[in-house]
Amino acid sequence: MIFLDLETTGMNIVTDRIVEIALIKVHPDGKEEEKQYRINPEMPIPEVVTKIHGISDEDVKDKPTFKEVAKTIAQFMEGCDFAGFNSNRFDIPLLAEEFLRADVDLDLKKRKFIDVQAIFHKMEKRTLAAAYKFYCQKPLEDAHSAMADTKATYEVLKAQLDVYKDEEYEDAHGKTSKPIVNDIQALSEFSAYDTNVDFVGRIVYDEKGVEIINFGKNKGIPVEKVLREQPGYYGWILNSEFPLYTKKVLTAIKLRMKDN
Repeated sequence: MIFLDLETTGMNIVTDRIVEIALIKVHPDGKEEEKQYRINPEMPIPEVVTKIHGISDEDVKDKPTFKEVAKTIAQFMEGCDFAGFNSNRFDIPLLAEEFLRADVDLDLKKRKFIDVQAIFHKMEKRTLAAAYKFYCQKPLEDAHSAMADTKATYEVLKAQLDVYKDEEYEDAHGKTSKPIVNDIQALSEFSAYDTNVDFVGRIVYDEKGVEIINFGKNKGIPVEKVLREQPGYYGWILNSEFPLYTKKVLTAIKLRMKDN
């Protein structure tokens, strides 16, 4: 069994590249072998990504490309099954892309894949009923009744304020804080997955406060740049099945550009 983890230039399986790969081969007798490679991705590593995994362009400029180590890695993986965390949706698909680009034929069809994250999510439910039982130590009666669910949500939040009072949280950049406080602004900021401009996250703010597209081929590109360089994009959004509020936000940005 090969346990693996990839650090990459981003989360796009098609366009992003590996910058580090760690492998642990576990033999049937329990013997373990470890391999770790820093990889030159032959493309810039975005600053926001470097802040997450700590690997910069400088760190990999003199490292081998994936093509240069692909055969060695494939030999190490020969005859093995695979395990990882979110590996079925990310690590394995991206690794397969890298092998294909390197012209190394690693047949993965007969391998078995264990995703530890999938086991975690399936066994530890993330439903309101599960949260209610965890935080309030009692079963949720009349689950999926609107009023029962609403009351349960209120009770869960109050319990979270008690359970996590003074507890530290470490974010992806290693910064620690105590975010669970009885303050609406703080809780709102902490519970947001993205800094959405619209409600559904089709348009979000980047780390500099610039509105960027958050889906499709233009993901990560500033909205104003897309509207300038792709004249038909605005009309496509307005005439497609996007939320009305997303269309409203895009229109406001377009009008702001016109005023400027």
